[in-house]
This record gives sequence, C-alpha cells and structure tokens, in this order.
Amino acid sequence: MRAKILLQLKPLKQFSIPFTGLKIGKHQFDFDIDNSFFDSFEYSLVKKGNLKADIELDKQETMLILKFHIQGTIVLDCDKCLSEFNAPLDIEERQIVKFAEDELESDDLEIIVLNKKESELDVSGLIYEFINVSVPYIKICEQNGDGQKCDEEMIARLESFTAGTQEQEDKQDDDPRWAALKKLK
Repeated sequence: MRAKILLQLKPLKQFSIPFTGLKIGKHQFDFDIDNSFFDSFEYSLVKKGNLKADIELDKQETMLILKFHIQGTIVLDCDKCLSEFNAPLDIEERQIVKFAEDELESDDLEIIVLNKKESELDVSGLIYEFINVSVPYIKICEQNGDGQKCDEEMIARLESFTAGTQEQEDKQDDDPRWAALKKLK
C-alpha cells in the first residue's frame, strides 16, 4: 500500500521547494502543470490542462510569503451540451508559511504552520486547491470557454428527449384526480 502511495506522489516531487538553503529575500520558482499533475489527484474536478505556475517566495526571518500566479487553460465538460471545452484561468493567490516548534493548526486559511525542522515546502496541494476552487460552478462553453459555442446538434437531441416528458405532463393534467389535488392549493 505504501509503495502505491509513493508511486502516486512521484510526479508531484518536482513541486517541492527547498527553502533552507535560500538567502533572505525574494526568489522565483516556475512550474509547468499538465495532465500528469491532475492524474495524481484521484477525485480532481479537472482532468486535463496546460498551465504555468509562477511562485514568488519571499523568505524572511520567521516566515515565508508565497505569491502564486497560475495561468493557462483547463479542459472542462459543458453542463449544457456535454462537450469538452478549454477554459482560460488566471489566478493570483497569497500564502503565508510560519515556523513553530510543534506543527500547530492555524485558524487562518492563509497561514500554514510548519515545524522548524522542515527543509522543503510541497506546493502541489496548494496549486491543486487554487485551480479547483477557480472552476466555475456552472460550466457552459459560451460563458466560460475561449469563445467556443455549444454543440447545437447535442442541444437539439437533449431538447427532443425533454419534449416528450412535457407532453406526458400535459396528459397527466387531464386526469381528474390531479384537478382535485390542485384545488387543495
């Protein structure tokens, strides 16, 4: 079981930032995010994408300040016509990392507390979270895509299936039992 977990995390090893050898000040890190990144997360909303994450790490005496800029496109399924479309993303986030003797939980979502003995920071989970949070709740080609129109043929098919159910509802309205129930309103 442990070997399986290690194999799954291997593609994410490149997303570790070794901060112990860095001088105090600002440092730049760039990461390319492709389909293998999303494959590493089992229940990801996003399965495909091509993004670039630029991270500015500001190392200070007692903490690290990370500024994320994630830009590119992800592939989503349209909720209206069910076809795949490219959705552009441009995300800017900030994360603070503080050091403590013990790994304490922080109430503030913007602050991560690490043990002073740690030498690396894995940013793959943060990048994954920022991308998934930016996925629109309702994904429609025309609204969220890069100018792509919904598949008219698929919409016509879906409407033909729903048209039959409307006729059935109209027939049910002719039943006198329904008329008696409607009077109760």
